[in-house]
Amino acid sequence: MLPVDDLGEPVALDQPQRVVSLVPSITEAVAVSVPSSLAGATDYCTHPSSLDVPRVGGSKYPDVDKVLSLNPDLVIANSEENRAEDVDRLRANGVQVWVTEAPATVPMALKSLRRLFGTAWDLEPDWLVRAEDLWRSTEPVRLTAVIPVWRRPWVVVGRDTFATDVLRRLGIENVYGSHEERYPRPSLQELNDRRPDLVILPDEPYEFTHEDGPESFPGLPYVLVNGRHLTWYGPSLVEARESLGRALDYTWG
Repeated sequence: MLPVDDLGEPVALDQPQRVVSLVPSITEAVAVSVPSSLAGATDYCTHPSSLDVPRVGGSKYPDVDKVLSLNPDLVIANSEENRAEDVDRLRANGVQVWVTEAPATVPMALKSLRRLFGTAWDLEPDWLVRAEDLWRSTEPVRLTAVIPVWRRPWVVVGRDTFATDVLRRLGIENVYGSHEERYPRPSLQELNDRRPDLVILPDEPYEFTHEDGPESFPGLPYVLVNGRHLTWYGPSLVEARESLGRALDYTWG
């Protein structure tokens, strides 16, 4: 019986040697763990910084013809970042595609990665073991926050999201964490009316800066954080807890 991906689809895996990753955080994980296997990645796959593989366009709209031209024996996609029609076309062309589910928590993300690497390569990466240990605990709530990830229009992190769980484990309660939507689009007036203790502004997908973002929240403390540490799951999680904790402690402490 074939193993199944996070969505329950069967995938034939046997030590894949030509992997195209359409998920930036998983690209980093593959590049660090089985570097010789990575045959292609998206334009948004920025880590490791030394990554030198053919590019296949954006995560949401990859050039499927370019992917096919790389003759992959495995393509890794994500249910939230990638379109079902692209996955279907790849499979229709005989390509094995492993689709990961958008993780709602850190443990869910790490479990998914553990299953991928264990199934595909019979591998337990050192960084994975370290990340599981670092993120096992959850600190008591000490602050509330809103976490915009886009503006024009404003989009914030909501329920069942990886970033919400990352911050909760650091003692930060997302005021939109129980919202019915995963990425609500509140008005700026509503955001300010919430009066959180803190506004957390990542540098991706929208690049908030000291000059672009904080002025919209007069009277509210804010912190700029590394968006990769907030939303990527993979080797970056090893440094993320200390990096985010240091930024939050500096701002509030």
